[in-house]
Amino acid sequence: MALAALNHSRGRHRLRVLAFMSPWLIGFAFFFAYPLAATVYFSFYRYNLFQLRPVGLTNYRFLFKDPYAWKAIKNTLWLVVVMVPLRVLFGLGLAQLLTRVRRGGNLLRSIFYLPFLIPPVAATVAFVFVVNPGTGPVNGIAAKVGIHLPDWFNDPAWTKPGLTLLALWGIGDVMIILLAALLDVPKTLYEAAAIDGANAWQQFRRITLPTISPVLMFSVVTGVIQTLQYFTQAMVAANASQGNADQAGTTTAPGYPDGASLTFPQDLYNEGFQQFNMGYACVLALMLFAVAMVFTLILLRRFHAFADDD
Repeated sequence: MALAALNHSRGRHRLRVLAFMSPWLIGFAFFFAYPLAATVYFSFYRYNLFQLRPVGLTNYRFLFKDPYAWKAIKNTLWLVVVMVPLRVLFGLGLAQLLTRVRRGGNLLRSIFYLPFLIPPVAATVAFVFVVNPGTGPVNGIAAKVGIHLPDWFNDPAWTKPGLTLLALWGIGDVMIILLAALLDVPKTLYEAAAIDGANAWQQFRRITLPTISPVLMFSVVTGVIQTLQYFTQAMVAANASQGNADQAGTTTAPGYPDGASLTFPQDLYNEGFQQFNMGYACVLALMLFAVAMVFTLILLRRFHAFADDD
């Protein structure tokens, strides 16, 4: 009798737990598990939204010989390796600077944060116009003082550095997060280190970095995930530099100039919603998901190892 009552109590407890978890479970099932399963299913078919024909592993085999996909992978990895560290370092440098400013700190925070509030499309169009060699003021002013800047978004060699400069201009999100972390470091630790004779670099290396390492990890991981999904700025910069306005019904090929701005999400969008190769687009989506997971796991392990060493 007591055992039956105990089992009944455990059953009611499980039901209560499931009831509290049901909103998350329902959301996970409908917005993650089902789309992921459907993506895997359609990746084995040739699907153009009207016809569904099984092709086995053909879509996966085509990925290894698709020159556009590998060009997009190369460009996206370049942005991950270069853009993400520069954004974190630049944001950390600005945050460090703002912690030492005694007058006008609030005004400087607002100035540095404002570009991040501009919608990405408007910010990209404005940036492309400003650095345009023919009409932009930046290249014109630089030319008057003897500095010849490149044609950022019309030269394949400078397109990705131009996108990186655009990302550094909108550094407000990273800066404000790292600034909050720096302000949260106890000042008593710095005072004790100064008494022990630690210089500024030693204080930064032994106190600041270990203390803000969770926030640094968050900034790097989210930056990698966002860069792997980099789409809007690259697409708008390519269209703006060509003088095109993307309108309904247009099918302009992404990646101008010469594929230099082609990112993996752009290739996925082009295959799925312009070429209607939905089966192959599902393969690209799965690859993007897998790469994001691998990057995240590697970064988490590295940051945990760094924290353990300190």
